[in-house]
Amino acid sequence: MAINLIRRLNRLIPAGRLIRFIIGISVTVQLIVIVYNNLSGFYPLDNFNHFLLRLLRGVLLTVPAATLIIVPDLLLIDWLNRELPWNRKVMERVLIQFPASLALAVAVSVLMTLTANTISAYTEPLKLVFLYNALVFAVVNIIVAGVLEAWVSYNRGAEAAKKAEMLERELTQIRFEMLRSQINPHFMFNSLNVLSGLIEKDVARAQEFIDEFSRIYRYVLETVEQPATTLGRELEFARSYFYLQQMRYGENLSWTINLTAGMLGLLLPPLSLQVVLENAIKHNIVNQSKPLHIDIGSGDMVLVVSNRLQPKISATASTGVGLKNLTRRYSLISNRIPRFTVENDHYIARLPLVNPESDESTDN
Repeated sequence: MAINLIRRLNRLIPAGRLIRFIIGISVTVQLIVIVYNNLSGFYPLDNFNHFLLRLLRGVLLTVPAATLIIVPDLLLIDWLNRELPWNRKVMERVLIQFPASLALAVAVSVLMTLTANTISAYTEPLKLVFLYNALVFAVVNIIVAGVLEAWVSYNRGAEAAKKAEMLERELTQIRFEMLRSQINPHFMFNSLNVLSGLIEKDVARAQEFIDEFSRIYRYVLETVEQPATTLGRELEFARSYFYLQQMRYGENLSWTINLTAGMLGLLLPPLSLQVVLENAIKHNIVNQSKPLHIDIGSGDMVLVVSNRLQPKISATASTGVGLKNLTRRYSLISNRIPRFTVENDHYIARLPLVNPESDESTDN
């Protein structure tokens, strides 16, 4: 219980700053009270030593009093920020917070006055001291509550700005990794080798190859700054990518697409299909004796890509970087994540699709 309370307070205002604030408030209040009492003649000072003694005694009493006021104030602010935020329920919040702050101040002032009187009895009438201290505590707590409100609001804004900056750095890193992974040197090397062979044998097909190759990298450059693209555009890119792969593997590599036209406007991270298709080709045998067929279909707002497992014997262990990167990119546009499973000797990738009109889609 106590640990959770400390964590909540530390989330609102860091502990070190809160302690310094409590001590600063205590010293400031005592200086104001002592000077006012001396100038008004209510409690005049005898000498400088008397001033120091009263200041020390007052601070020792005010620090626990300030703690008893500030901690509940912060917890009240935290609760009100969740239940009655300023931007939606101003009057309701004021009607709760103002009386609560006054009641808390009066209760603590009574407790502190009784404690101080027990330690050293007041020479003034106790009722007058109660009234005077209640007024002082009430005024101080109204000011403190305002300061705490502003402080918590500032911290929340600073934390939001920090998270936004971290998210932007993360997004920049994701974009860089995505671009770096898509301009795959092995893919480019193999594609150029195929192109070199076509130029000598079939100029027309070589021209088609160059057109598809340019479409791939144009799409990469156009979408690398975008968190999402439509399924229609992604399929156009996938067709170009698959065309180049089929130039290398021929009829040993094939695919089927079974999707409705109404799905083409749904969103997913750009190059998602390329990651899944590349993994299928990279980790499975693709030859005349074991041709590889890839099916692309759909489930409930999910793109389903599957292929029979026929792993390469000499294949190195997968690092999973591409799939992890894809999952991170999904977090920018959806609260759902892609799923990768093995079922009935088939590897199945399920990529969530996002309706651009839903709250789940991104405006970035």
